[in-house]
Amino acid sequence: MTWYSARFLPLSLLWLTLACNSGSSPAPAPPTPPPPTTPTATTFTNPLLSAGPDPWVYRKDNVYYYMNTTGGNIVIRKTAKMTELASAVSTVVWTPQQAGINQRDLWAPELYFFDGKWYIYYSADPFCCAGHRVHVLENDAADPTTGTWTYRGRIANPTADLWAIDGTVLEQNGKRYLIWSGHEVESSGTQRLYISEMSNPWTLVGPRVELSHPEFDWETIGEPDVNEGPEILKHGGKTFLVYSASHCSTDDYSLGMLTASSTADPMQPSSWTKSTKPVFAKNPAGQAYGPGHNGFFQSPDGTEDWIIYHANPLTGQGCGDNRSPRIQKFTWKADGTPDFGTPVALGAKLTKPSGE
Repeated sequence: MTWYSARFLPLSLLWLTLACNSGSSPAPAPPTPPPPTTPTATTFTNPLLSAGPDPWVYRKDNVYYYMNTTGGNIVIRKTAKMTELASAVSTVVWTPQQAGINQRDLWAPELYFFDGKWYIYYSADPFCCAGHRVHVLENDAADPTTGTWTYRGRIANPTADLWAIDGTVLEQNGKRYLIWSGHEVESSGTQRLYISEMSNPWTLVGPRVELSHPEFDWETIGEPDVNEGPEILKHGGKTFLVYSASHCSTDDYSLGMLTASSTADPMQPSSWTKSTKPVFAKNPAGQAYGPGHNGFFQSPDGTEDWIIYHANPLTGQGCGDNRSPRIQKFTWKADGTPDFGTPVALGAKLTKPSGE
């Protein structure tokens, strides 16, 4: 301001001068509201994929690795949430038509992590030896969808190298065992469940012991008679061997179960008690025909047990790619055995696994 007093200024100039020297600023703009959030879905519907026979899940370090039969190669899907399997990254990890390894009809791959390495057990026809055998791949990468898979060869009992599919691994009493579905003799079509001890992840030693064969009416529907797809479930001091019975070409493909103590010798048939009725069977009203060839996993927070299995949506669809992977939570009965319930209806809204 100049030397002369403000009292000599015209009133309008005095007001303007005071306003300019007051240091005031325009009123702040109102805060921008946050963008609307999309509510997180708490439910999902089956199937997880439109096709996926013989589904398998293995969890490590809070990651789920999913596999199913493709026929010509082996694929791993990797996801943190099983209900988001359809959007999971999918990686082809093995195609056998390479380096002189020729195989066809690759079935039922299963992934495991043993002694710091990954192993895949799968069934394939090696163009010899009267058909299918169980084969083994090995990978020492931290992530099974990376690194190099090395073919370790066929895994077969030295006393009975016969037709075999659906290898799975049981760990009990500090030992490992391979359990598979095979023929008693080369000329037999009936599929039985066998067990042999493993000296390493790709070698069987000792005898081949039969644990189960088709004997009840619900196990002998279709041709040939079938026990296959053995899977291990452990809970409360018991070991359960859940398997698929009757032929996959029928709507009556279902699950049976053997039960043993978790400390029993699994090589002794007397250690196992067989259920006389199926523990999981078709639900025509829910579009679940021929449910079977299952696996098991826990919810992300470890508080829930879930079964994964395939089923056809319509009657008469048999053993093809109409079989889609489905999951549902199961509980436990008072006697400590699993209660799988009934296959849930296709498209029914189910609560997601706890922790997703």
